[in-house]
Amino acid sequence: MTQKNIYAIHVKNIDGDDISLSQYRGRVLLIVNVASKCGFTPQYAGLEALYKKYSDKGLTILGFPCNQFLAQEPGDEAEIKNFCSLTYDVTFPMFAKIDVNGDAAHPLYVFLKQQQKGFLGSEAIKWNFTKFLVDRQGNVVERFSPQTKPEEMEQDIVKIIGSTAE
Repeated sequence: MTQKNIYAIHVKNIDGDDISLSQYRGRVLLIVNVASKCGFTPQYAGLEALYKKYSDKGLTILGFPCNQFLAQEPGDEAEIKNFCSLTYDVTFPMFAKIDVNGDAAHPLYVFLKQQQKGFLGSEAIKWNFTKFLVDRQGNVVERFSPQTKPEEMEQDIVKIIGSTAE
């Protein structure tokens, strides 16, 4: 079933609690599929820096661990949480491991991929650290490749934060 609204989607946080994305209504979201054993894993530092800098202005970063790309997220949720905390001091919300592609793709990623296609119109997530920027109204406004460093997205984030009132 296809969702028509990001706020109707439920996810499990890294502690296994059911969370409605409606709790983020009115905030700018940066949704990222993450992995702890990937060449792009150091992006956690940049994501955390953005979160610390813009959280009070309305930005929330949501991290979704995924093991679909060369098994680069082999740990369970407790190991992932520990790694993120100890290695990168991650304070932004982290969620339970999900699939982003295929028949078992989480409804959130089905929705995101339909809203913002990738390179040459492809829907598939190509690798870890693909990023989706969602405005305060729940519109998916941009899709960034894994190679796009968090600091390279700052202007786009600031534009979205500044263009809509809280």
